Amino acid sequence: MKEKWHKLLPVLFVAVFALSRIPGLMPANFSVAYTFAFCAGVYFRGATAWWLPLGVMAATDIGLNFYYQHANPDSNVWSASNLANLTFNYAAYAVLILLGRRFKPQSRFVALLGGGLLGAILFYLITNTASWLFNPFNNPEYSKSLAGWIIALTKGTGGYPSTWEFFRNTLLGGGLFTALFAAAAKLTAPAESPADKTAGARDDEESEAGEEPEEAKA
Repeated sequence: MKEKWHKLLPVLFVAVFALSRIPGLMPANFSVAYTFAFCAGVYFRGATAWWLPLGVMAATDIGLNFYYQHANPDSNVWSASNLANLTFNYAAYAVLILLGRRFKPQSRFVALLGGGLLGAILFYLITNTASWLFNPFNNPEYSKSLAGWIIALTKGTGGYPSTWEFFRNTLLGGGLFTALFAAAAKLTAPAESPADKTAGARDDEESEAGEEPEEAKA
């Protein structure tokens, strides 16, 4: 039963991520996206770790762009600056997948949680720097200077919540969903047989026994 549920984890991850993208369902920046990318790197093997999260994100982003354009016809979500800004999001997702691949499914829960939080911080820094650099909505505060960059990372543009609040939600979302995904993966992981547990130790012992001491070789 556990093995069956473990094989369904990619479907679970995709479903949770897709549902979380429904407009208005989550607070701003309280997202599953960072966790989805990070955990894809941890738990998905081979090319699946890349095409599955990035493909699902692209499909939902296209749908959201059509939704926002219809909801606010005066905005231009397909502008070159906005698409360039969106491209940086995908660069950030790629960084999170690479970060996830530094971990193993067997890594300790605390280590995975720390990796998810680090991924959320990296995503925040990369995407807010992109917003400052491309400034798709022509925010006057985002001058091309060190002061403008710091404003983009802290205060944000007038009339909206400060970016520090977005950062708080980014950390909360990254921590919560990483904990949920990692817990689901560990709870559904098939039990390791005694033979599997001792196989690595036996291999190490045999390789050591098969090596001659340097003195004997001389």
